[in-house]
Amino acid sequence: MLKRPFDKTKLPSRHVTEGPERAPHRSFMYAMGLSEDEIHQPLVGVATCWNEAAPCNISLNRQAQAVKLGVKEASGTPREFTTITVTDGIAMGHEGMRSSLASREAISDTVELTMRGHCYDAIVGLAGCDKSLPGMMMAMVRLNVPSVFIYGGSIVPGKYKGKDITVQDVFEAVGQHQAGANSDEELRAIEKAACPSAGACGGQFTANTMACVSEAIGLALMNSSGAPAPYESRDAYGTASGIAVMHLLEQNIRARDIVTRKSLENAARVVACTGGSTNAGLHLPAIAHEAGLEFFLDDVCDIFRDTPYFVDLKPGGNYVAKDLYEAGGVPVVMKELRRAGLIHEDCMTASGRAIGEELDMIEREADGKVIYPIDTPITPTGGVVGLKGNLAPQGAIVKVAGIAPEDQVFSGPARVFECEEDAFEAVKMRAYKEGDVLVIRNEGPAGGPGMREMLATTAALSGQGMGKKVALITDGRFSGATRGFCVGHVGPEAAHGGPIALIADGDMITINAITGEISVNLNDEDLAKRKEAWAGPRDTIYASGALWKYAQLVGETYKGAVTHPGGAEEKHVYADL
Repeated sequence: MLKRPFDKTKLPSRHVTEGPERAPHRSFMYAMGLSEDEIHQPLVGVATCWNEAAPCNISLNRQAQAVKLGVKEASGTPREFTTITVTDGIAMGHEGMRSSLASREAISDTVELTMRGHCYDAIVGLAGCDKSLPGMMMAMVRLNVPSVFIYGGSIVPGKYKGKDITVQDVFEAVGQHQAGANSDEELRAIEKAACPSAGACGGQFTANTMACVSEAIGLALMNSSGAPAPYESRDAYGTASGIAVMHLLEQNIRARDIVTRKSLENAARVVACTGGSTNAGLHLPAIAHEAGLEFFLDDVCDIFRDTPYFVDLKPGGNYVAKDLYEAGGVPVVMKELRRAGLIHEDCMTASGRAIGEELDMIEREADGKVIYPIDTPITPTGGVVGLKGNLAPQGAIVKVAGIAPEDQVFSGPARVFECEEDAFEAVKMRAYKEGDVLVIRNEGPAGGPGMREMLATTAALSGQGMGKKVALITDGRFSGATRGFCVGHVGPEAAHGGPIALIADGDMITINAITGEISVNLNDEDLAKRKEAWAGPRDTIYASGALWKYAQLVGETYKGAVTHPGGAEEKHVYADL
């Protein structure tokens, strides 16, 4: 391919490659086998979250090689580097989950530091697990360089007794095992069958939700998130992403030209109509924050409220990411949203074309099985709902995909637990009653610290057949795989003296997902008296190290649980230094 000349006089990499004073820097580059031409081309960071911690990330190393081929083909010089990932499936249900949300910030920070330290001009970011997707996208928006995101792909579903299963089924099988509904041998067979390949969890859990977001928000090429991780076709998307980032560099189209208020709204629409993870209510505000935009939980939930739910995916529905891909993927979903006038078509994408132009090229239509036509949706409102009231003045969030309308109102006495372990032990011992509202507090971003997910507890409840017979609320989070009437992100959190810190056993709690209300039968005077008697935040064992640092810095959940002032306060843009 004919080499394209790039003017580096305004690109960051000029600081390490151009002029006589940079001879020592170039010397290091020759040591890595770069040619003189390659040194003077734009330097493109190819950032991956590869590790051997879990199947979500294990294929990213190979996929990065395809990206590098695309960058080279389009006259760029790729420089591969890695960052961390904490994989929620393995961190779940124990102290390790405290590292999960904090890892999102560490991913953003380390990608930023690597890009800044080596003066890379653009980035292609590959990610595979829940926090690595938003973490990578946050770094792109923070740096505001030409950026293309690519998902590592989902796991293919396992088979057990003729049915597709995912890791969600294994978590729920633990609850069934506790209830005596399956044997040691059955549990062992399910655990061995559920995850047969590389890739992220297969349902519309957090990783696949944020993968859909990457396309809807415009940072990823259309349909690039759909193919499962083992598919060789992912290589073609990788190469195309490498070429695309060079086109963006040539046209000076940057991450914040793509991530705008309108594109965030498009992303929230796709989360709602696919019954996506409640964690999107945390990650979309955090991505917005990097661009200096105020797009908080309320804004996300407003969009959820008036978006039909029409894509039938687990955990509330029947199908997995592979099925969505085979039905046409996110582009077909967005075509349906466009038919109802629910998409901003003028938003820029990683291809250099607007969303509307991209959708004009999509020939496939809704199949009526995985993707319903939008005029005959599964339910008329989104699969995720925002809640507010005297128990959550700053808001809370609940996934209602797969929950019948008559089951979306719940009232019952509080059964209060000071941490997830206490709640899980009570569930394991069946030490709760039908009709209870289980309250798990001190699990917020600062109070945990780390805002743990509660999948072990919620899956055990579902496995015991109690998913519809109790409700659960927490200032922590839920996995995208959680189902049942489970309310998360209750704010202010207990550590900040929110009402959830003041509840006592027996207080009557009412949750109404239809009207968007969550309340406790205490008036303002009652709450004020309890606040006066409150002993203050619970001590944690984290008095030093990364989690201590995170707890000191982290902000409110409804703003995305972020740890720095964001784009609104910045005094320079990295790409212009």
